[in-house]
Amino acid sequence: MKSQIIERLTRYVTIDTQSDPESTTTPSTAKQWDLLRVLESELQAFGLTTDVDDNGYLFATLDSNVSYELPTVGFLAHVDTSPDFNATNVNPQIIQEYDGTPIKLGDTNRVLSQETFPAMKNVEGHTLMITDGTSLLGADDKAGVVEIMEALKYLIDHPEIKHGPIRVGFTPDEEIGRGPHKFDVDRFNAAFAFTMDGSELGELQYESFNAAEAIVTAYGVNVHPGSAKNAMINALSLGHQYHSLLPQNEVPERTEGYEGFYHLMQFNGDVEKASLHYIIRDHDSKNFDVRKKHMIELKETINDHFEDDPITVTINDQYYNMGEQINQNPHVIEIAKRAFNNLDIVPNTDPIRGGTDGSQLSFKGLPTPNIFTGCANFHGPFEYASIDVMEQAVHVVVNIAQEVVHYYEEN
Repeated sequence: MKSQIIERLTRYVTIDTQSDPESTTTPSTAKQWDLLRVLESELQAFGLTTDVDDNGYLFATLDSNVSYELPTVGFLAHVDTSPDFNATNVNPQIIQEYDGTPIKLGDTNRVLSQETFPAMKNVEGHTLMITDGTSLLGADDKAGVVEIMEALKYLIDHPEIKHGPIRVGFTPDEEIGRGPHKFDVDRFNAAFAFTMDGSELGELQYESFNAAEAIVTAYGVNVHPGSAKNAMINALSLGHQYHSLLPQNEVPERTEGYEGFYHLMQFNGDVEKASLHYIIRDHDSKNFDVRKKHMIELKETINDHFEDDPITVTINDQYYNMGEQINQNPHVIEIAKRAFNNLDIVPNTDPIRGGTDGSQLSFKGLPTPNIFTGCANFHGPFEYASIDVMEQAVHVVVNIAQEVVHYYEEN
């Protein structure tokens, strides 16, 4: 199976599917259709019924091979790649039996090493796919796409494996936060699903951040500096003042686990107007509300010293902790844990310090935990995929399909 995974992953990552946060279309880039059309053709070659809508949500069904009714389980992956780094002319490289020594990436000065990326110790001896240092790999999430496709092929080639109806979905624009926005849960028609969009072996994630973005705008008064005393209001200084009032230890680089944070993403402007773009994250819904309230209170603290309220704050929620929904459906996690146990994989249920499509889909009525893909260092030139772990992920998908049968037979 490893050779099949390498061949399929190589084909998929060399198709440029980078999304665009500035676009207003869905998909945000027309080139995402290039991979979607390939997948549609390959699914049909498997003999599956496919349907794709105008927004680039490609669904397909593998029919049940048992005589009694079972709930439909879904598997999802996104076709787009991150806009944060070059994604054109992807030139994947294969490292056989990775020995742990530093790997020079192509003709660049970039080096993939355990000193910088200690988690690579876990993939010693594995076959790796890496970049040539000039682009990201795009294994986020084309590895997930590969794993679903290979699992379907395996089930089709092994009809003795009993399973209920399986629904698969390949979706656009996850990397720009829009993946679930036009996802039609009713059309997908599954009882629950799993995103194949995690990282290291064993990840089974069903808790995510509550998330919001905040735009803080500071308005100043621009006066010639030679006559500015008691007249100038420097918007940049107001922005710095606002940021300095936030808890300095509650930032991404100083937090872990369940700890939330405020993250300043951008700070732009001049004396007359400055804009600060934050994201707010917390796993606990009450703490999440406290964080948003605190940002409003800081605005009021500064504005109290001025007549014209020079600071404004706009906060928009992005997604919520999917654990609130998935914990109401514990059988979804039990089925996945059974599959992991069958393969002697220890589940790592640490919360995601981020979000996945499942964060929004779970609140749309489709409980959707996240499962490992075997890849790491996403969104940049140091990205890599362990083909060995990808193979295990394929078998997780197959085993989940089997365990749906076993669970409902027992219950």
